[in-house]
Amino acid sequence: MQALAETCRSGGGAPLWGMRFAILADIHGNSDALGAVLRDMQAEGVSEAVNLGDHFSGPLDAAGTARMLAARAFPSILGNHDRWLISLDPGRMGPSDLAAFRQLDRAALDWLRGLPPVRRVFGDVFLCHGTPGSDLAYWLERIGEDGQPRAATRAEIEREAEGLEAGLILCAHTHIPRIRQLADGRVVVNPGSIGCPAYDDDHPVPHVMQTGTPNASYAIAERRAAGWQVCFRSVPYDPSRMVQLAEAAGRAEWARALATGWISDS
Repeated sequence: MQALAETCRSGGGAPLWGMRFAILADIHGNSDALGAVLRDMQAEGVSEAVNLGDHFSGPLDAAGTARMLAARAFPSILGNHDRWLISLDPGRMGPSDLAAFRQLDRAALDWLRGLPPVRRVFGDVFLCHGTPGSDLAYWLERIGEDGQPRAATRAEIEREAEGLEAGLILCAHTHIPRIRQLADGRVVVNPGSIGCPAYDDDHPVPHVMQTGTPNASYAIAERRAAGWQVCFRSVPYDPSRMVQLAEAAGRAEWARALATGWISDS
């Protein structure tokens, strides 16, 4: 089995020391990947976590994921797919949302209805799914007119953070692990996706986002005297059951992404 990969960087100041918690995002119904992350958290001695949304959508195990999350009280927010699950008529849902909706019971949907789109926790930690103003916008990446993704510039990132008083700002949505420190010392982090390492989308133009690894991605943040330290965790697990579920649902692109971390060869 391949070894765990970890990278660490430090950034912006904070008034308290010693707070340590996991940053979870974009589980997308992958209960086996979530289980691997929870075990890795336990091995790292981390019991606190925040959850940045898109919990269930996908042709996988939404019901199992809901049971695992219900057993914990992690501060959580809505992702765009969570919002669609509770706002759209099933006849208007995309295939991933519909597959999850058919598995979820009333309690899971009611839990989603109670989640806010943004949230502040632990004093100066801000949670959003996309950007503070949109759960559909990419923050740390941009998509060119040709559909090629690129890292956002510091100026682009800072425009979205104007007026936001938080030492650590957490976002998700693109499934790409990334950290950026702003000029004033604030830190913006995307922990990557626990359950969906690659996907294609048509907003704002057709494009592909892919990590190139099937591992489950999350991060651990720790508030230290010098500022926030963020460690990215890339956790290997056996994706075969999830791949089989995707294949049984006729979702070949999901199966390939789960098995390899890639959708396209380009």
